[in-house]
Formats: sequence, structure tokens, C-alpha cells
Amino acid sequence: MTEILPGVHIVDGVDPAPDFTTHVYLLKDKGASWTLIDTGLPGTTEKTVAYLAKLKVEPTAVKKILLTHLHRDHTGSLRETAARTHARTFAHWIEAAYIACDPKYDGPGVPPAEPVTVDEAFKDGDTIDAAGGLIAYHTPGHTPGHVAYYHPERKLLFSGDLFFGEGEKVMLTVPDFTQHTPTAQISARRMGRLSVESLMTYHGGPLLKNGGTALRDLLRTF
Repeated sequence: MTEILPGVHIVDGVDPAPDFTTHVYLLKDKGASWTLIDTGLPGTTEKTVAYLAKLKVEPTAVKKILLTHLHRDHTGSLRETAARTHARTFAHWIEAAYIACDPKYDGPGVPPAEPVTVDEAFKDGDTIDAAGGLIAYHTPGHTPGHVAYYHPERKLLFSGDLFFGEGEKVMLTVPDFTQHTPTAQISARRMGRLSVESLMTYHGGPLLKNGGTALRDLLRTF
């Protein structure tokens, strides 16, 4: 089991290759419930359920699934995981349309394999009652409705694919998989104004300490 911080877990065994990490985060809520951030590639649901079993947690204890964006390595197991957990699903209102394939996404990266209707579409700045309270920040660039989730009390930033962890450093996700890199840079500058200790990237990393320092170092490069 991988509890990287109190109440913050990375689901074991979901990486498709040793050099391609995919961090599905499982967060403890204040009560008895849990929250997932992203669902991984197709086929990840059984690994998520197995991880919950190691914690002696029933799948139905997961009450919310928060999505950072539409790409298949984040939403590939959305339908099955939602069905197994009966959790409500959340995404930014722009991304919710692409996850439903209405319209189909034609940008870089792999789009959803099948349409899924998200239960709740939110907007920039909304607070979500999960893991003690998360603020959803619209961080476009990688995709149009990409979001990051911020825990102000604990200074945790779940950055999705806005950033990629590189050891003790962080970089913008490469242009080959990003819709518009200059917009991603603007989003990065916005995140740089937050007080961040732990930078929870989806690929690479995460940076559990000095995440804000690594982010500011990145911002000096553009």
C-alpha cells in the first residue's frame, strides 16, 4: 500500500510501463468516505478495488470521483469505476462535454473511448466537499477544461497534467500532448501564486516537499 501523506494514497499497480507513471489518487474524506482523483487507463478499476480491499474499505465508500481532464489515461476506467463504487462524478463544465463526446475532442492526446455523462459540472473557483475541502481551479492549456484541485489548509495541489514531475523538479507537460502550451504557461503562473507544499502530479513525481519552490523555479524559465 502507498500512503504518501496522511490520508493521501496512490493506487498501486496502475502504471502501464516502468517509465510511464499514472498516479490515481485516493483521498480520505473527513468522515468515513473517500474520494478518487482520476480513474486511470481502461482496466484500472479492478486494481483500484483491490487497493481499497487492502485498506479494508468497501468500494461504495468512494463517494466522489474528481476528473482533471478528458484524456483516456485519466478517464479510461471512469464508467466502470463509477459503476463499482456508485460514486458521483465531477468535471469542469467544458471538460464534461468532451468526456460525454459531445462534441468529440480533436486535440492532442487520446480522447475518451466511450461517452460518459458526468454527474456534476463545476466552474472555476468552486469548492468541492471532498478530502476536507478542495478548490477547483480551471487550468486550461493541456486541454480546454483541464483543472487542478487545491487543498488550502494542507497546501496540496493536485495538478493533473498541467505539470510533469522530474525528480525534485517539475516541468510543463510536453507540447506533443498539450493543446496550447502558451495557455498552459498562463495557467502555471496562476498556480504559482498559490501557497504549495506538495505538488501532486499525475505523471512523474509527486513532489511531497518544496513543491512551490519547484513550481517557481519552472516559472523562471518562461
